[in-house]
Amino acid sequence: MRQRRFLGLIGSTAAAGPPVVPPAAVGNSVQGEEQDFPLIFANVPAAGPQKTMALGVAALLVFAAAAIAPFASIQLGRVDAFIPVLQTALSIADLLTAALLFAQYSIQPQRALLAVASGYVFSSLFAFLQTLTFPGGYAPAGLIGDGSNSAAWIYVLWHTMFPAAILVYAFSKDAIGFVDPPGKTKANIIITVASVLATIAVLTWIVTTKTEYIPIFYTNDVNVQTRFGNRVNLALWLWGATALAVLFARRRTVLDLWLMVTLLACMPNFLVAIIGSSVRFTIGWYAARGFVLVSSCILLTVLIIETMLLYSRLASAVTLQRREHTNRLLTVDAVTRAIAHELNSPLGAIALNANTALCQLRASPRELEGIEDILSDIEADSHRAAAIISSLREITTTANDGGVQTSAENAAQRALRLLKNDLQINQISVTAELQGNLPEVQIDGEKLQQVLLNLIRNAIDAMRSSPAGARQLRLGASFDGQSTVLLSIQDSGCGISADDRKRIFDPFFTTKPDGMGLGLAISSALVERSGGKLRLVKSESDGSIFELAIPAREQRPTASLS
Repeated sequence: MRQRRFLGLIGSTAAAGPPVVPPAAVGNSVQGEEQDFPLIFANVPAAGPQKTMALGVAALLVFAAAAIAPFASIQLGRVDAFIPVLQTALSIADLLTAALLFAQYSIQPQRALLAVASGYVFSSLFAFLQTLTFPGGYAPAGLIGDGSNSAAWIYVLWHTMFPAAILVYAFSKDAIGFVDPPGKTKANIIITVASVLATIAVLTWIVTTKTEYIPIFYTNDVNVQTRFGNRVNLALWLWGATALAVLFARRRTVLDLWLMVTLLACMPNFLVAIIGSSVRFTIGWYAARGFVLVSSCILLTVLIIETMLLYSRLASAVTLQRREHTNRLLTVDAVTRAIAHELNSPLGAIALNANTALCQLRASPRELEGIEDILSDIEADSHRAAAIISSLREITTTANDGGVQTSAENAAQRALRLLKNDLQINQISVTAELQGNLPEVQIDGEKLQQVLLNLIRNAIDAMRSSPAGARQLRLGASFDGQSTVLLSIQDSGCGISADDRKRIFDPFFTTKPDGMGLGLAISSALVERSGGKLRLVKSESDGSIFELAIPAREQRPTASLS
């Protein structure tokens, strides 16, 4: 028995027992099927090409840092416009990155995304504030602050808050229950931004107006740091390395991968000050600021590229969907024309005979001769019309699947993949127990998928009133060893009452306030036309179990050679 566990949020692999796989990765295990279509960039699993590209960028950064290190202490000319230009560009890049991450959160509200976006808001605003305090930037002593130490402290806050936000993301991204309801996304974004702005305002006020109460980085020369500054650079490097190590240990997605590269790109900024030179306007100092700008643009570039790729795939999917919809409309139109053409003849005859009978009955005196023949003709034409409708219904709805066969395991995995967003939003933990090497079943794959989608949606609706931590869905697939493949869907909802169980498969019967009562009836009919059976196995206060029994493909004995 092959057992997989899918979490409504993002899972981590357990030390023992079934492996835990996030819904975003559900589709990746399907052999020979189309690739998973992730809703957001943060859920895209890190594939081989992405890992290779990230490793290449990281190697290039390390090589560049090693090449610059021997020349780090060489003094260059002072360029006052360097910091304002570079950090304004950096601030804009970080702000754009934060906006894209907030957009990702609005699509799929995982709180961990708020942490990353907050980190980029911190980085953007602290970078801009440092340009206002930097000596020689916009004024000889800076526009705000004490003219020497405020800029350094804002730089410390900048590179403290960003790794802190990444740590919060790393520890919360795999936690169950850290998904917000869709209706609260806008409010949560506003609250997050307001909290970040308030924090920045308080910290900036302290380091610009209360510098006499905090340690100093510069004494007489604003270009040479004190030993305290070197120790702070070491602490900042260790802080960033800690965030990198934690994220490396919990890496899973493309977002994790490129955040690690971003943290790595910041490392030379501190190493230059620790090992090479802490003097301003040296080669090392200029290069370190360049590394910070590169780190700021890494995730923004990847986000833009991945968004373009996802948009391209979405556009292709929409085009195919519209084409399919058009084909269905053409099919419906053709069937309608066929019905109208076939029914016009008997209905016209019925109308003519009825009109003739009425004329004879309204005559004075009444002409009863031939009335019996006219009524007999009307009866015959009505039976003929009924036969036409029945034959058309046979053609359009009850066509036997014939030799069509499909994999029950693949259909189950596709259904989970299509509904993974609903499972995540509703915080449902999904366990898939799919027996390996199942024989193919004698039913059309699209029909089986639609039946499973309907049953899983019903299970999601049944668990809405359950506590978030108790919402569990189990999807099983097994072979009875003879001629039937069994698919079961079990939920942990409130169950179905005894009176409703008898009518649950009746057309137009529903237990939902906004339901039509057709889903289970149509699903049952589709399965029965393929020779299978859909039944309610159990329904109690702790949940319900629906079971599909579908005929398996005949196992042909292999001839032996003697």
